[in-house]
Amino acid sequence: MRLPIVHHPAYTADIPEDHRFPMRKYAEVARWLKETDPQGALYDFHEPAPISRDDLLRVHAREYVDQVLSCTVPHAVAREIGFPMTESVSFRAQCATGGSLLTAMLALEHGVACNTAGGSHHARIAQGAGFCVFNDVAVAVRAVQAMRMVRRVLIIDLDVHQGDGTADIFAHDTSVFTLSLHSEKNYPVRKKASTLDVPLEDGMEDDEYLSILEDTLKRVLTTFKADLVFFNAGVDPHHDDRLGRLALSDEGLRKREELVFKLVRNEGLPLAGVLGGGYSYNLRLLVNRHSNLYRVAAKYL
Repeated sequence: MRLPIVHHPAYTADIPEDHRFPMRKYAEVARWLKETDPQGALYDFHEPAPISRDDLLRVHAREYVDQVLSCTVPHAVAREIGFPMTESVSFRAQCATGGSLLTAMLALEHGVACNTAGGSHHARIAQGAGFCVFNDVAVAVRAVQAMRMVRRVLIIDLDVHQGDGTADIFAHDTSVFTLSLHSEKNYPVRKKASTLDVPLEDGMEDDEYLSILEDTLKRVLTTFKADLVFFNAGVDPHHDDRLGRLALSDEGLRKREELVFKLVRNEGLPLAGVLGGGYSYNLRLLVNRHSNLYRVAAKYL
């Protein structure tokens, strides 16, 4: 059985060459997947449709949605997001969000599926922030709930930054459990309360991190009975990530993915993986770290 992979060429938006966001990583991750599976034996690619306006409005404010779709986001908001709100950036956000919805639907069908983008967890109800335009996971969760495909969803957010937007969106919704393991002193400065936050000290290395994650995830899986799990597999906890403050190694990140998939799939739960953050300067090394998500996921169908 092949791992469903969701990818769209529009994930790589046109932004200035000297921009600090590594936009090329999305195309490079897809290229890596295809080059390592030339016969198509491991990965089954799916191209998503752009997310609908109605799906976006289940999560985001009408005024903000229409500003993004028409590329009229106020300069102050675009600055907080970190991207110029061009047609290319707007369409990327629509496709990445549609991609996370398709990933959820494929995970429910096949047990596991992964997006080559997604994890825009800083996007709030009324606006985006921190390189996040729409909160793709939140929109996908609301869509599959509206279609009555699931009732209860667990979001495991292991990006190095706290998922403040996701936490805020689901703050009063007991059908969605938001779990965030993140660098305590990192962005955002003003954090929102997740269902469970696990703030981590600067410089934490593999063994301590993995022990905390295992204990936490076992407890959550015992107490919260989900119908679907989303996994934000950001690789910015790596020790040489320029926007992280933790100190995981390449092997630590691989073991993290193994741990999440093993514990979730042992419970028989469908798992939808999204790419999350990763900001190292070396694109080849960055893609290699992101590739762990797909290599590990393919073993748990």
